[in-house]
Amino acid sequence: MPKDQAQDEAHMGFLDHLEELRKRLFISALAVLVGAVALFVQKDWVFDRILFGPRNIDFITYRAWCGLSHALGSGDALCVDKIGYELINTTMLGNFSAHIIVSLVGGVIVAFPVIIHQIWAFVRPALKQGERQAARGAGLASSVLFMAGVAFGYFGIAPLSLQFLGNYELGDVASRIAVMSYVKTVASITLAAGLVFQLPVLVFFLSKAGLVTADMLRSYRRHALVVILALSAVITPPDVTSQILVSLPVLVLYELGIVIARTQDRRRTAKP
Repeated sequence: MPKDQAQDEAHMGFLDHLEELRKRLFISALAVLVGAVALFVQKDWVFDRILFGPRNIDFITYRAWCGLSHALGSGDALCVDKIGYELINTTMLGNFSAHIIVSLVGGVIVAFPVIIHQIWAFVRPALKQGERQAARGAGLASSVLFMAGVAFGYFGIAPLSLQFLGNYELGDVASRIAVMSYVKTVASITLAAGLVFQLPVLVFFLSKAGLVTADMLRSYRRHALVVILALSAVITPPDVTSQILVSLPVLVLYELGIVIARTQDRRRTAKP
């Protein structure tokens, strides 16, 4: 960045910061809107191939389960040969509301790299040159982790959750699920998983600010395990398998956060 530009940013007033914030929010909202409109017009592809994908017995996750079952010598124990629930619409606006929600959630997911870039562009002028250099690549890492979390939620947690909840038997009550309930389940799981995967980025900035150290994270490892299990219970159905499936990658991310914090501790100690 040129020196005169850096000086101009350093002397920005309160109203200038508000204007800059408005600009960044507008660009982020526009990116979400563009993504949402693009997905809205592709209704058949979004619903048939993406949203309703876990309702097909040949979904890639179900095929993987079946292959694992055969590899373990358990036959068809983990194979999904039928979908034991059906989706219904009980209100006039049900289908249209589901279409809007799916488009907006998809717009947020698609526009997430733009949103992260705008957040970084707003915060960057307040950082020192050394801090900017150290945080370079954080936006890309955040976007990659978010997309990895969304993929994990969609391919890993959502199918297991839908199979558990959709086939849960209660007497002779048939499982006829409202389409809005289905949409909210899939959307909340995928978004929550994407946000949870931001843990290493959060730890990086907290450790960079000196608010978190590697020793602190290690000493609170047991407490973190309890929090992770509680968080897993919130974003997954009430079955142990789903909670473990969510907890394991989050624990890995927590350990990665310890490594990141230790690196920052060493850099801070090495400074004169």
